Amino acid sequence: MPTLQTSRTPRLLAALIAAAALSSAHAAEFRSADIHNSDDYPTVAAVKYMSQLLEQKSGGKHKIKVFNKGALGNEKETIDQVKIGALEMSRVNISPMNGVCQKTLVPTMPFLFSSIEHMRKSLDGPVGEEILKSCEDQGFIGLAFYDSGARSLYAKKPIKTVADVKGMKVRVQQSDLWVALVSAMGGNATPMPFGEVYTGLKTGLIDAAENNIPSYDSVKHFESAKYYSRTEHSMAPEMLLMSKIVWDKLPKAEQDMVRAAAKESVAFQRKKWDEQEAKSLAVVKAGGAEITEVDKRSFQAVMGPVYDKFMTTPDLKRLVKAIQDTK
Repeated sequence: MPTLQTSRTPRLLAALIAAAALSSAHAAEFRSADIHNSDDYPTVAAVKYMSQLLEQKSGGKHKIKVFNKGALGNEKETIDQVKIGALEMSRVNISPMNGVCQKTLVPTMPFLFSSIEHMRKSLDGPVGEEILKSCEDQGFIGLAFYDSGARSLYAKKPIKTVADVKGMKVRVQQSDLWVALVSAMGGNATPMPFGEVYTGLKTGLIDAAENNIPSYDSVKHFESAKYYSRTEHSMAPEMLLMSKIVWDKLPKAEQDMVRAAAKESVAFQRKKWDEQEAKSLAVVKAGGAEITEVDKRSFQAVMGPVYDKFMTTPDLKRLVKAIQDTK
């Protein structure tokens, strides 16, 4: 008799049972997943704040319980659960959604945003709304974008130009675009779940990874890779997703409450993010990390093939241009 092999199976069964119980109840406590360990991490805190807002707006009928620390699975697993309605909500980085809804590729493109302010303005406008809405056909309601800061490379040796990346085994998110990005730099892209990066750096399975400063701090990657090189190659945001299966069961008035609470949580998350970034920078520096500046132009010069490979349709090119034209 075949055995159930994956650790995912018990999680999925538990999620399905909970979802069935939830659907039979009038009041709902939506479960939302997050992989970050800290209970005060900006995205974790923002969804908890959204829960408070939703509880107020619904007169106590609806609230959200956040399961962080990867308790409900890694980001790809929680995306799968949200799609089938076994989990109500998940906060994920946009990159694992690239293979699900094509327009999510756009904000992931390297060196697309000139600054954090440019990124926020672009995603708060019609371009951002179009990208969020594009996931509905695949079973996801895009509620909001959260900040994820600027992502940069970190390694066991300083990286100052693109030539320094050549031959390095660099952990990337499980996304074709990220594989192409590191390959364009001359590195060996190694897709790996976030939770395995610390061990990968310690054991030498990988030489480098890339992320924002708060993530670099929160899981202590600076202990194994002390050189943080400010490539700032991506400002790919986080996405807050809700299952369309769950969404479609809500009356329109309650859908509006959920959307409004999500949008209101964005400013809260951004403020927490800016505070966390400053705090994390101080922590990693005190822990021995060296923050180094890079020759950004050397990196930008090799990105043409990445745009050629992924921005292949008139729609995608239109969205890229709309972001570039946002002032």
